[in-house]
Amino acid sequence: MVTGDWGCPSQSPITNLQSPISILDLIIKIAAFAPLISFLVILTFNRWLSKTMTAVVACLGVFTSFVCAAIIFYDQLNNPHMAVVNVYEWISSGTFSSLFNFLVDRLTAVFLMFITGVGFLIHVYSAGYMWEDDGFRRFFAYLNLFVFFMLVLVMADSFLITFIGWEGVGFCSFMLISFWHKDMKNNDAAKKAFLMNRIGDFGFLMAMCLLFVNVGSLEYHELFMGDKLPVLQQLSPGLLSLIAGCLVLAAVGKSAQIPLFTWLPDAMAAPTPVSALIHAATMVTAGIYLIARTNELFALTPDISMLVTIIGTTTALLGAAIGLLQTDIKKVLAYSTVSQLGLMFMALGLGAYTAAIFHVVTHAFFKALLFLGSGSVIHAMSGEQDIRKMGGLRRHLPITYHTFLIGSLAISGIPPLAGFFSKDQILASAMESAPIFFVLGFGVSLMTAFYMFRVLFLTFFGEFRGSEKQRQHLHESPALMTIPLVLLAVMSIIGGWVGIPHAVGHAVGIHKSFDTFLAPVLGTFELHGSLASELLTMTITTLLIIGAIYYAFLIYVKKRVRPVRDTEELTGASRLIAGRFFIDEFYRKYIVQANDKFAGMLENVVENKVIDFFVNSVGTSVSAVSSQLRKLQSGQLEHYVVVFVLAVAAMIAILI
Repeated sequence: MVTGDWGCPSQSPITNLQSPISILDLIIKIAAFAPLISFLVILTFNRWLSKTMTAVVACLGVFTSFVCAAIIFYDQLNNPHMAVVNVYEWISSGTFSSLFNFLVDRLTAVFLMFITGVGFLIHVYSAGYMWEDDGFRRFFAYLNLFVFFMLVLVMADSFLITFIGWEGVGFCSFMLISFWHKDMKNNDAAKKAFLMNRIGDFGFLMAMCLLFVNVGSLEYHELFMGDKLPVLQQLSPGLLSLIAGCLVLAAVGKSAQIPLFTWLPDAMAAPTPVSALIHAATMVTAGIYLIARTNELFALTPDISMLVTIIGTTTALLGAAIGLLQTDIKKVLAYSTVSQLGLMFMALGLGAYTAAIFHVVTHAFFKALLFLGSGSVIHAMSGEQDIRKMGGLRRHLPITYHTFLIGSLAISGIPPLAGFFSKDQILASAMESAPIFFVLGFGVSLMTAFYMFRVLFLTFFGEFRGSEKQRQHLHESPALMTIPLVLLAVMSIIGGWVGIPHAVGHAVGIHKSFDTFLAPVLGTFELHGSLASELLTMTITTLLIIGAIYYAFLIYVKKRVRPVRDTEELTGASRLIAGRFFIDEFYRKYIVQANDKFAGMLENVVENKVIDFFVNSVGTSVSAVSSQLRKLQSGQLEHYVVVFVLAVAAMIAILI
């Protein structure tokens, strides 16, 4: 069902922009390095920059990248091609050399647009949200470095350069999650994210080693379009599956899929703008990008593609289920991200690469909106994140309420908002491939609608349940925070119209859409459903989703049901779901504690009784021998003369 050849020369000719330097060459480099320059300026002059100038420098760096990204996108829109831009020769050792090249095609252009566009709005929002924080300048320095590494990741022409961006966003996420490092919980969350991502990084390294040893190249344009493609295709099925499996492990770690998903909800320890950046526009989309970029490899390994589908579907169901009973507003959104990423993985495994990327784009709009909206609520509530202590906020935060409502409708898949179009494409692809995945995917959509409106109703409807001090502090956020919310709300409304449903598009004569834009890079997933069947499916699914929203309305507005205070008060399945299926507890008991016991055994037995014994024995032996040899040092000159003469005589005797 997937047609089209990755980077087919007739569709995407390579444009080598290494020499002479062209305007597009310069624009591509500026797009990548503008945030890095802002980071260096803030880092160097932080003592002399005011908060206002720091915010201006940081926002200007990302906005410059956005302008360049828009130019690149326009160029790709009118002239689909693959541009390979050389920055410098990075490594040259013997027969091995690696060029620091950027590869820009339509897939890159799409990622550049939403990374820089959403990233810029998050930067503007951060200026208001973090204004009173003592680490204001440090925060923006980290934020710009984060965006730079993400741009390197999606613009790289080789696995090696991608790995630089891959590790860079991991490092920056560690620094930002532990930004408020005086709280040990934040440090623990950062360490957890760092360690879990290292598991995925091992898979990335193994895949690179296997590719280089067996194919002889790590450059994308050589592996998937150039002379190395036939070599790759001739590898044994087992070896291809091993390479693809290693890449899946890397993607699972970075995009928080089962079993490595538990770091992402804990990453909520970071300031809310960081949560928006990680969940919407940068880090967690890296795994999706990696699989989409290497789609030619996964086309050769259907067994691994099915594994990706199963992992994604399971993660989507698990994340949605956990989100049903969470009481922390950011944790609900975090598990929502886990669930939505699972849907993207499901689409990737089915071969519907454009559907997955389309949902990445729309998800960036409404998830950034929801996170920033939750930040506006937390800001008004003096740092409170528990939805059980909120209520009635729509009267005090009208802009936040209406934009949060739009984001909730979008993520629920209500037409004509952005999430409807991208989810419809994923579900249509699932129906085409295997109806069971359609059923499970639609189940995820129903749960998503319920828990998102559960949050909306508990937060903005009813009576205020917080303290009197919090009530007096309630106010709408400043313009620096609300303007990005409004712009993201607009994109959550209109952003999906670039991907008109297949049958509808043919019926009304629209044949150019998001699918056709990415077809030169990702191929085309053929859908065969009729207009009548597609409209019927969309109508039924939309009505059921509205039913889920109404059910949440009945429970939390009409009946005024309030979540219980503690997980211990729940029983059965409710306790299991509210306890996040106790997966963290399982890891803590059978992995962390087991590792601690093993480390303790190594310390007590191997370290103390073996290594220390050996080292101490050497020291004791040397001390004993030296104490005896020390007796030869009598301090009497005549003894030394006798020994000297005897030694010379012995040497002469040996020579003779």
